[in-house]
Amino acid sequence: MKRIFIISSLIFISIAAFSQAKKPTLMVIPSDSYCDRNGFTQYYTDEAGNRHVISDYTKAFSQAESEELRLVISELSKIMAERGFPLKDLEQTLKSIKQTNIERDLLTSSSGSVIKESPIDVIKRTAKADIILDLDFSVKTRGPQKYITFNLRGVDAYSNKVIASASGDGKPSTSATVGILLEEAVINYIDDFNAALQKHFNDMFTNGREIVVILNVWDNADFDFDTEYEYMGETGMLVDIIDVWMDDNCVNSRFSRISNTENMIHYEQVRIPLYKTSFGKERAIDARGFIADLSSFLRKAPFYIDSKIYDRGLGEVWLILGEK
Repeated sequence: MKRIFIISSLIFISIAAFSQAKKPTLMVIPSDSYCDRNGFTQYYTDEAGNRHVISDYTKAFSQAESEELRLVISELSKIMAERGFPLKDLEQTLKSIKQTNIERDLLTSSSGSVIKESPIDVIKRTAKADIILDLDFSVKTRGPQKYITFNLRGVDAYSNKVIASASGDGKPSTSATVGILLEEAVINYIDDFNAALQKHFNDMFTNGREIVVILNVWDNADFDFDTEYEYMGETGMLVDIIDVWMDDNCVNSRFSRISNTENMIHYEQVRIPLYKTSFGKERAIDARGFIADLSSFLRKAPFYIDSKIYDRGLGEVWLILGEK
């Protein structure tokens, strides 16, 4: 009991501190294995003619077999909320996106114009969360009794790294509901799981959020990353000057240049701060907010380079140099 109290107190203190920043959102998503076993999938063919299968979360919540999934997610949400980790609801988020799509299609201006939207805008209107709780479970029978086996993984949606995991079996029962079966299965593991989540949050506070940054050049640009500029009294290639900017602006100068050519630079493990001062006030930032400062830096002398920012998912941002 004392251990649970201490963990809960630490979680409460850290969550309270996080509430001053851009608080990470957590969402339970049924695992690909669960969706595949239960037929909650759809197929698509890419431009190269390759056929792919992906999880269909809308189908997962719209069929009669979805009742178990709904009960399990509801119970897990209650358990996490009681420990200071409120969850974003996937089913409600999907409904909200669907309703938004309907309203967007119906909305017109007084002259009959519709809302301007590119194919990329459509793709970006999807359910997002900072931390994905990837849940796989099965309800099994042993004679007249039922029990649950589960596998829960916490995945940082920015870096795709698994930051916490728990798995096990619940106690068999002849009368317990699926929700109670799940509670009995996870209750002995959930505090260690949440402690691992909290350790990750604390690391973000100390060392920043981890993202990927990729820089490219438009094919009509009259420069590349090997072009030399005079900067701070020295002559250097653009790639080296951008390295200096990254060193000055990453938390504890932590970043890794994975590869580069004259037309591309690929950074990983880029640690960005959780805050920056903007318009006279300290504000929470994300990957786009971080790279916007590099875009501003390159727009000034001696570079005078315009650029376009493209945030590809939560944890990856592209900066394409040459024009907007």
